[in-house]
Amino acid sequence: MLQNSKVSNPLISARGLTRSYGTTHALDGIDVALGLGTAVAIMGPSGSGKSTLLHALAGIELPDSGTVTLNLPGQGPIQVEQLKDAARTKLRREAFGFVFQSGLLIPELTAEENVAMALMINGVPRGAAIARAVDALQQLGLAGMEQRRIGQLSGGQSQRVAIARAQVTGASVVFADEPTGALDSVTGAEVLDTLLRCTVGAGKTLVMVTHDRQVAARCDRVLTLHDGKITADDALVEGHRS
Repeated sequence: MLQNSKVSNPLISARGLTRSYGTTHALDGIDVALGLGTAVAIMGPSGSGKSTLLHALAGIELPDSGTVTLNLPGQGPIQVEQLKDAARTKLRREAFGFVFQSGLLIPELTAEENVAMALMINGVPRGAAIARAVDALQQLGLAGMEQRRIGQLSGGQSQRVAIARAQVTGASVVFADEPTGALDSVTGAEVLDTLLRCTVGAGKTLVMVTHDRQVAARCDRVLTLHDGKITADDALVEGHRS
């Protein structure tokens, strides 16, 4: 049963999203609304449109047609797909955070420098950015590892650095694409705990692509895609995250 109409005052809403690659319809008329302070999992077989939907909602990729509306607290609605490239880049820097399967961290930089970079590109002076980065890393259990380069960290530690980078700017939404996909089950569960705590635990929204049903079961809602369409939209029972 689709639940889209039950989301009041959505943070992000999409209507009529389409995106095609040649004859393949990655998105085929998607309507969805996502609330503030919720964790939403996007599932489906390979090629179903999961990552394309995430990229469209985040303004990384423009749809062929349809709208994506962002309603940030204290601001008016923003039509993401109508923004120029520079404005969408600025929006992603300031309002969104990203965590990917491989982390996409800069190996030449230390953990604190990777996190501080998200602040510095928004104009925060280096000293202040480093101080905030160190605080974010310590809150995620990485005290004493701030000066280590990424190659000196375990997979789980690297993903915590990526999570710190995603939320250090105060982003309202964190988009995660298979954030536990490259980790063993124990480490993956620990990283997921951290990700949920830093996002929905702080009143933010988490939108996460995953193939793992156990990961999806920790979310408030699961969207299932097939051939570019939402075929199921399931709200999960309260208390499932604990």
